[in-house]
Amino acid sequence: MDEVNEVGVRVRIQKFGRFLSGMVMPNIGAFIAWGLITALFIPTGWIPNENLAKLVDPMIKYLLPLLIGYTGGKIVHDLRGGVVGAIATMGVIVGTDIPMFIGAMLMGPLGGWVIKKFDQAIEGKVKAGFEMLVNNFSAGIIAGALTLLSFKIIGPIVEILSNALASGVQAIVNVGLLPLANLIVEPAKILFLNNAINHGIFSPIGLQQASELGQSVFFLLEPNPGPGLGILLAYAMFARGAARESAPGAMIIHFLGGIHEIYFPYVLMNPKLIFAVMAGGVSGTFIFQLLHAGLVAVPSPGSIFALMAMAPKGGLFPVLAGVVVAAAVSFIVASIVIKTSMKSTSDEDLEQAAEKVQELKGKKVENINERITDTVNERYNEMIPNVQKDDVNLVVFACDAGMGSSAMGASILRKKFKEAGINIDVINKAISDIPEQADIVITQKTLTDRAKTKSPSAEHISVDNFLNSPRYDELVHRLSHDEDELEHLTDEQEIPHESDDASVLTLDKIELNVQVADKYEAIRQAGKILVQAGHVGEEYIEKMIDRENSLSTFMGNGVAIPHGTNEAKQWIKSTGISIVQIPGGVDFGNGNTAELVIGIAAVGDEHLTILSNMAEICSDEENVKKIVETSSKDEILKIFKGEL
Repeated sequence: MDEVNEVGVRVRIQKFGRFLSGMVMPNIGAFIAWGLITALFIPTGWIPNENLAKLVDPMIKYLLPLLIGYTGGKIVHDLRGGVVGAIATMGVIVGTDIPMFIGAMLMGPLGGWVIKKFDQAIEGKVKAGFEMLVNNFSAGIIAGALTLLSFKIIGPIVEILSNALASGVQAIVNVGLLPLANLIVEPAKILFLNNAINHGIFSPIGLQQASELGQSVFFLLEPNPGPGLGILLAYAMFARGAARESAPGAMIIHFLGGIHEIYFPYVLMNPKLIFAVMAGGVSGTFIFQLLHAGLVAVPSPGSIFALMAMAPKGGLFPVLAGVVVAAAVSFIVASIVIKTSMKSTSDEDLEQAAEKVQELKGKKVENINERITDTVNERYNEMIPNVQKDDVNLVVFACDAGMGSSAMGASILRKKFKEAGINIDVINKAISDIPEQADIVITQKTLTDRAKTKSPSAEHISVDNFLNSPRYDELVHRLSHDEDELEHLTDEQEIPHESDDASVLTLDKIELNVQVADKYEAIRQAGKILVQAGHVGEEYIEKMIDRENSLSTFMGNGVAIPHGTNEAKQWIKSTGISIVQIPGGVDFGNGNTAELVIGIAAVGDEHLTILSNMAEICSDEENVKKIVETSSKDEILKIFKGEL
């Protein structure tokens, strides 16, 4: 099978997994409610109650499958699909003696699909006044027919298959091979397939097992927070720089809050750590199986509190033991990996760790770190469909501080939108200030995860080259109206004209033919110019360094725009821009060489005028070359002010 076919197969499998999980996840609250009632009131529960325990069987046999069937049908064809899917699911429920979760996952979408095809076939053919009659009777007839089909044929077939699957799974458990499942589970989680695996595969198997045995170990395979906790503990104890500082906070979110995605970037920084989470997952599941651990229902999210709440009476210790062992093994392996990956003579932060991975694995497309990161972003954007042009009112270009790369990117987009006749607002913001109404958010690739957390409902686009990214043109093409529908931007949306504040960029803030040892010296030089001009205090320079350590300010086309962190604004006295020309170039990491370093300090939006000109000028490599080779400060000043 060639590479294209392999990619196609993987994509189809991933979409199928997400579809399965999409039927379960919206109903997690119902599963938790059933789990709590089961854990409390069954004869072996925490507070046995024969009367209240009567709720357990009807909920798992009728309520939960019907919810899945309705949700599956609704995904396919909205409310009509949901209603028909639920009715069709009733046939497999009544026609079998086991909880029919697999049957619900089949009949729900099938019911939605059949009614959808019917509606498409009669669209525009029903006479006025008969729409309600046709809609109601068609849904009833189709749903009734599918119910009979599922009751007599599909239900019994699914029951046979379910029993065979259960027997196969039990055989795997009996021979002790279940821990090997984590060799697949843990890497898949890093690729954001955790929900598809947990709610699309393990949850249905676990629910059937729990209905028979009162608990299931399958509820513990993916939600176990131990492997991720071990990774974060190792970072907190043995890493350096931003990774070490951020790890304790991530531990709280991961272990107590149950948001496992928080530790994925830490693994992506050093792909060798995948072996740590795999070892932790296998060890934890081995302990679960050894001690006969299990939960009564799906724990979601995967918080330690959720696992404890879903543990059966007398089953808390085995659950905690598996989590502790998983964390310990993951911590030991991760500690070894982190220690052997660190430079002993200098601090290593998030960016430096990523650079080290690239040095070890190479800077080609085959680089495993880049491939995994690209895959994560692709998977996320697949889960949140692209926003259509009629639904887009606001595009936000976001960066860490909201005053450097985001302003330049927004300027370029604004100009491209204007030329294409796209009447959509484009603004720049710090990631922490992304407005709720943002429809599309554009960030540097390494910032996309943070932006998703801040604005989960928006479409997210990742870019590498802020000045000349092909993603801009792709977005313009997608959002463009037909030629006869083009609209011009209003005056308020025009790219700003030259500012009246002539002190933002002056001749004394331009340095020519500068030689520096490394990027930090270049940044300090740019910051020193701003300090001498009275725009910032001395403290601002160190914040420029901090910003560079957390995320590279290299923009592409040989241009870097160092600026302070969001917290550094307290040391900005006035808006100013400095330019350091470095004809020999300086390494800004990842093989990127900057020949033009532009220091920025901004109060409000005063810097947008020159940044707009910078973005337009620096997006052309020939312009950058001209600026780098000139020996005239006056020429550079005129170029950036748009006078040449």
